[in-house]
Amino acid sequence: MTDTLEMRTDPQRLRALEHANTIRLARAELKRRIAAGGVSAADVILDCPEAAARWTVAELLLSQPRWGNTRARKFLERNGVSEIKPIGSLTERQRRLLAEQLSKRPPAAPTPIADPSERDEQTAARPAGAARSLVCA
Repeated sequence: MTDTLEMRTDPQRLRALEHANTIRLARAELKRRIAAGGVSAADVILDCPEAAARWTVAELLLSQPRWGNTRARKFLERNGVSEIKPIGSLTERQRRLLAEQLSKRPPAAPTPIADPSERDEQTAARPAGAARSLVCA
């Protein structure tokens, strides 16, 4: 009796292994495309492919260049999303929020003054009592 059960489960087990391998390969390819800049993490969150549905949000963020554990953890904490939340189970509001936050670009650095005479003109235009403002990054 156990022989027939094993024979029935073998093809099912093999199909499951084949499916798992397909998902792993698709996920690896997606990670490579994100790292290369071909696909953004925001796009993956908004248009969740089947391969990424059970992928955690933290894993997705870590696949981006210059994103480490601390940056990913702080980003998710700031947006109220758990690190272990699967991408496929995010609500529509969470998807929009995360995608919007990921799409934001840091503000451009001020343009340096090339000509020293321009600096003198700017200094002269400032009232004598005006204080200099210090900007800390």
